[in-house]
Amino acid sequence: MEITASNARQWSRLGSRGVFGQAVLSVADRYPDLMVMSADLGNSSGLDRFKKTYPDQFLNIGIAEQNMIGVAAGLAKEGHNVFATSFAPFISMRAAEQVRMNLGYMAMNVKAVAIGSGVSMGFLGNSHYGIEDLAVMRAIPGITVIGPADCAEIIKTVEAAAEFNGPMYIRLTGAVNNPPVYTEDYEFQIGEAITLRRGTDVNIIANGSMVYESIEAAKLLDAQGVSTGVINMHTIKPLDKNAVDAAMEGSKLLVTVEEHSVIGGLGSAVAEYKTTKRSSVPQLIIGLPDAFEKAGEYRYLLQTHGLVAERIAARIIGALG
Repeated sequence: MEITASNARQWSRLGSRGVFGQAVLSVADRYPDLMVMSADLGNSSGLDRFKKTYPDQFLNIGIAEQNMIGVAAGLAKEGHNVFATSFAPFISMRAAEQVRMNLGYMAMNVKAVAIGSGVSMGFLGNSHYGIEDLAVMRAIPGITVIGPADCAEIIKTVEAAAEFNGPMYIRLTGAVNNPPVYTEDYEFQIGEAITLRRGTDVNIIANGSMVYESIEAAKLLDAQGVSTGVINMHTIKPLDKNAVDAAMEGSKLLVTVEEHSVIGGLGSAVAEYKTTKRSSVPQLIIGLPDAFEKAGEYRYLLQTHGLVAERIAARIIGALG
């Protein structure tokens, strides 16, 4: 699927789930061993066209994520390349033991895809918010964890995941009308961060929906005389340590921004690495609060929690003193 400005606009309107379904459909003819599974969320996962086109390669397990991961592992053991989908809290926490044993310990070739991560489920509230899933998944040994920046990167991620042999957790943030970060083709490699802007005062490391907001925040900061770089850390595990080193070099402040709890996610991963250095620049962690918050419309929730460009920029100015 070619990344162009026109495609990027179309994918943006579809949103992360719709584009995920298109991406899986696009790789199916190249991987006859592909199996796609859903916990009764085929429509919500954008998989309508896939299950109509490849009915023998789609399984609806029902609202039973633990069982879905067990079946997925069994199919993987028989040689299938498996994508298993559900809402973020259910696939990461309801099925945590099965993910730990069958994906982490047994290293089965299953890609667990979390739809609606962060607070994109809006009015469904805390039962459906994915605010702790990175903390859970990256703590399990052996699992690669990816959070695509936009719809184009979801396509890149699905293509790379289909080629990748091993367990993976893919975290989809954003809703419909996802603002595009990429409007032309680019090199995507699992485990290799992408520098989108270079800065000498501040460097922002972000992933998922917060990459776009960080780019916009960087523009606001540049206008105030603060040279700000942005790095898309799409792979949270394994963390690109070289990219973190480069971001710290010469910076006054390192900032991480994520649509996840401030505990256990990208900010924590970067901070853990920084503790291994003899000296490092200060770090500001921006994310969702360590709390269960009220339900609401998606954009309103981002604004309320300071995860929009203007408020990110203001937090950084405040941290610079």
